[in-house]
Amino acid sequence: MGALAAWPLVSGGLSSAARAPAAPAPLKPGSRIAALAPGTWLEPADPLLDRLRRRCIEQGWTLLTPRELFGRWRWFSASDSQRAAALQRAWQDKAVDALFCVGAGWGSARVLEQGWRLPSSPRWCVGFSDCSALLLAQLAAGSRGGIHGWFGGEEAQWQRLVALLKGEMVPPMEGQGAVSGVAQGRLVVTNLTIATSLIGTPWWPNLQGSILVLEDTGEAPYRVDRQLTQWRAAGVLKGVAGVGLGRFSWAQDDVLPGDFSMEEILLERLRPLGIPIVTGLPVGHGQPNLALPLGVLSRLDGTRGQLSLLG
Repeated sequence: MGALAAWPLVSGGLSSAARAPAAPAPLKPGSRIAALAPGTWLEPADPLLDRLRRRCIEQGWTLLTPRELFGRWRWFSASDSQRAAALQRAWQDKAVDALFCVGAGWGSARVLEQGWRLPSSPRWCVGFSDCSALLLAQLAAGSRGGIHGWFGGEEAQWQRLVALLKGEMVPPMEGQGAVSGVAQGRLVVTNLTIATSLIGTPWWPNLQGSILVLEDTGEAPYRVDRQLTQWRAAGVLKGVAGVGLGRFSWAQDDVLPGDFSMEEILLERLRPLGIPIVTGLPVGHGQPNLALPLGVLSRLDGTRGQLSLLG
């Protein structure tokens, strides 16, 4: 059984096998992938897009590039309504087997604000960073298939993403144990800043019983402190089963002598939850950025420092 086999997601605080959404069909030769830029504009000659096209060809997949992908309106690839329409068309097109968010930067939540709600039907949707907003909204809608990951990077990173899209097992992810214990739950992976901006919106998923994996970039420890304090005060961490921490990068001159380090502030805010914590997971901005599927049953081992997907 593949790593993306169906299992009961939590919806409204209830878990029911009868209501567990089906996983998307595994990709195979002939599958069609739509490239989307739900936020910032993308240069037509971007070498990463050509690399993705060549990698798709190697798998026998076809990469589709809708006209909105190369548009430009202010900082975005198109107006909010145009980007939302492009997302809706791709999501509902039965000839499209997967969506790859190839542009990030800023603006994905503005697309959600346009009023179109993601359906609960399963759909492969790959992205990270600003596109975490779409992945969280997809999970909140009860849809399977969101993958926090990137199509770039070294070949091993790409092959892990390919394996997930084909419904295959992938090896455990290695980090460092910070708080001992073992927890199981559905996987929720996100950029901390983007997720914080969605608290209180219709696109916020239920974290009850989840394994939560966080990452971020460009945020100093004191700003991460503010965000995690908000999460604690808002009660959204209540019932989380375990926490994995990916890569957090920031300008070193944002930390003055005597300040908390990033690792110190993360653990100071999260350790009181009394749940297993693993740090140093190879997830997020930088290399490697290993793919993780949202909504899949997983095990976090805070003693061994390991995150495993369960079939």
